[in-house]
Amino acid sequence: MDLKTALLIVQIILAIVLIVVLLMQAKGSTLGGLFGGSDSSVYRTRRGFEKTLFQFTIVLSIVFFLIALFSSLVV
Repeated sequence: MDLKTALLIVQIILAIVLIVVLLMQAKGSTLGGLFGGSDSSVYRTRRGFEKTLFQFTIVLSIVFFLIALFSSLVV
């Protein structure tokens, strides 16, 4: 297995995990909240598991972007 194939496999796995994590965040919101709208305009603070999940999503998206950038340079 060469480097390009390994990066492609890692990128696919990261994409699937990122989709699952994003869907877990949207689980408690309404359908309008999925597309940017919400029922209330009050800012809500993330706490506990929700905050950890939010930070994990940020880290995961940065890693996904870096892997995608690196794999495009390896071509």
